Order: sequence, then C-alpha cells, then structure tokens
Amino acid sequence: MVERPLRILQVSTVDFKGGAEKIAWNLFSAYRARGYPSWLAVGKKQTEDPDVLILPNQQLRGRWYHFFRRIACRLQKIDGDLRRETVLSRLAGGLAEPVRRLKYHLGLEDFDFPGTSHLLTLTGKPTDILHTHNLHGEYFDLRMLPWLSTQVPLLMTLHDAWLLSGHCAHSFDCEKWKTGCGTCPDLTIYPETPRDATAHNWRYKREIYSRSRVYVATPSRWLMEKVQKSMLAPAVIDARILPNGVDLKTFHPADKQAARAQLGIWDDFNVLLVIGVSITKNRWKDFRTLRAAVTRVAERPQRRKLLLIALGEEAPVERMGDLEIRFLPFRRDPEVAKFYQAADLYVHAALADTFPNTVLEAQACGTPVIATRVGGIPEQIENGRTGFLVPPADSAALGQRIAQLLADDQLRHEMGLMAAKHARDKFDLNRQVDAYLNWYHQINKQQK
Repeated sequence: MVERPLRILQVSTVDFKGGAEKIAWNLFSAYRARGYPSWLAVGKKQTEDPDVLILPNQQLRGRWYHFFRRIACRLQKIDGDLRRETVLSRLAGGLAEPVRRLKYHLGLEDFDFPGTSHLLTLTGKPTDILHTHNLHGEYFDLRMLPWLSTQVPLLMTLHDAWLLSGHCAHSFDCEKWKTGCGTCPDLTIYPETPRDATAHNWRYKREIYSRSRVYVATPSRWLMEKVQKSMLAPAVIDARILPNGVDLKTFHPADKQAARAQLGIWDDFNVLLVIGVSITKNRWKDFRTLRAAVTRVAERPQRRKLLLIALGEEAPVERMGDLEIRFLPFRRDPEVAKFYQAADLYVHAALADTFPNTVLEAQACGTPVIATRVGGIPEQIENGRTGFLVPPADSAALGQRIAQLLADDQLRHEMGLMAAKHARDKFDLNRQVDAYLNWYHQINKQQK
C-alpha cells in the first residue's frame, strides 16, 4: 500500500512581505512542487494563489462590530481621505470593539482573533502537520495553542523572540524575558504598547505554554539558546536549528555589467546595496549608521563615485558630493536578484536580527557582505572569507571595511567566489526543505 503524502498547513502573517513571510512562502511552494498537499493560512492575503487561505477573523466578529465599522468607514469617506482617521471615525472604531480597545490601552496583548478556532477546517481535509511562523501581527489567537497541539502535531518556527517576551520581538540588551519582564525599558519596540503590562503578558504566555506540547525550530543557534532559557522551553517536545535556505535558481552569480545595464546603473559607480522593508524607519536596521559610514567613504579619494541603493522604501534621491543614495520600492523575486548581482557589496547594518534572508541571497549571488555582529548574523558569514563582521552602531568600522573592499578588486572578487560557494554548500533552499520534510515524517510516525 502506497502511503499518501503528508498534508501540510502552514500559518503566516501575510503571504508576501518580508523575511519571515518569504520563508513560509518558499516552503509552501516547494512542498507543493514536490507533490505534497500544501496550504498557507494567513491573516492578510496579497496573492491570488488558491492554496493561500485567509483566517476568517473579520467574518466571525459580531453584528455590533460590523455595524460600527461601517459607520467608521463612512465617516472616513466623508473626510475624503481613507488613510486618515477623524475623531468621529476613531470613536466609531473604538465602539466596534470596546473591550479590545480597552485592553490595548492597558498594554495587554491582543489575542482576540476568532478565525484561529477554524484554522484546521480551512483546507476541507485533515491536516497532518501544522507549521506556524510569526504569530504576532494581529491575526492569531495564541490562546488556541493548547487545543491545536492536541489536535495535530504543531511545529513552530521562530523568526524573532516575541513568543519569549512580554511584548517585544527583539529585546536588544534587556534580559527580563528570562525572569518575567515588567518595568519594561522600552515599550516602543515592535509590537509597541502604550502601557507596561509586560509582566502580565509574560505570565499569560507562560500559562498558555504550560498546557501546550510543541516542536520548535529556529534558523540560528543564537535564537535557540534564547528558547532554551525561556518560559517556552517546558512546552517543547523537540527542537532543531534549521537554517533558512535560498532558491539558488534565482539567486546566483551573473554578469555584473549586464545586471547594471538592466537596472540603469552607470559604470562610473561603485555600488553598495542594502535591502529592508521601510528601511530608514525600521527599528531593527540601523540606516543612520550606514548613512554615516558611506558618507565617510565618499569623503575619501575614490576611483569612482559611490552609489548606495536602498531597496525597500520610496524616498527622494540624496546626493552629497560623490555619494548618491537612491531609494527604491521593494521588489519581488526574481527581480531583486538583479540588484545583488549588480552590487559590489551588500551592507547590512542591523541593531537586532535573527537570520536575515538578504545576507544569504547576497552571498548566493557572489556578492561579499559587510554586516554587524548581532543576533544570528555571525552564523551566516565567514568573517574575512565571505565578508566582514563589524560591531553594531560603529560607522567608523563599517566605513573602514567598505573602503577596504572597494579599494581591493582582487580581495572583493575572491570573497565573492567564496560567498557563492558558502551559500551553495550551506544555504540551499532544497536543503532546508529536505530538513523540514524529514522532520515532519519523523513526527508523523511518532504520532501513530
């Protein structure tokens, strides 16, 4: 008797956006391509893919909610700007869900998303493996974890540390998440909160996990070590470090001049690339330090002008002497690969990061990476071989490494070759897909 393929249901904030969402999408697509029934349940759907399913949170809210939401929308239309809330439209929106609004102002994390209870019915078929990704983003009821974990094997991939804390996705130098949070040093860290209820949120999450049994994956040792020290640890049946993978059919070395010609980049530029959603405002990225570093480099005598392409945000071009900073909106694959292939260096200045896809994609395209030594980034780069690691928030060190590689064509070329090999050997998407599928099958056999 031939055993049927496992039915795999993944859960993600949205089907197309940034790093964590891209990992979920790549796995979802790869499973389907290999013949596995594969679905992706999301809080917000942006593609037309029929196997991407929306969690029905809004549909399941009561008549009171829908009545006042209609009023709020009409008031916005009267104002003429659907992006701006008037006082009256904000009031109507608050009346739609007064309890949720009160909880928000008290600093309590929002788990009121009724569509989560329908998660396992969305596909119309029994699910063999439930695999979740980021569960923050206002779409998932964390209180459902205990029940879900009794219905189907539940594997959770952590892309940040929100599940381990009382409110934040990254805690920077704060270690209160180990002992219970409270007296939070920074309530503005995403997901920001207006009042400090972090101790309550931490205890509430711990109580939820105490009734759950889950499998946990992280892309980096750095994050796994945090999991092992957190209140999530007692709920973990098995945990594995499974690095993110890159589609090497899309991200690979190519002719640099041809890539530049396609993107309209003149030959008299040294090209630096940085990628990030809302990059100048992104709390995890450190665009201020990057701007200061490239300004330092541009002030030195150069053979060519310096072009920094900031992909992920629309803004006016900035020009300072021989430096140009060009802001461009985010691009989808495979178009984004052209930017890596056109760049001399990929520069990743971050204050916090788990295991950024962009670092892997750049290396896969044969582009050396200069990045800050934070989070899981040191596990991605072989310092001195595929790129350089520098201290965070240090524009002098970052600028020095940029200048060094721009001045040394041979070193830059050799690093690019080693970076591409490093990505092929360690970060092939097929390797990541194989690792997850093997684990799914092991879990499934243990359940029988």
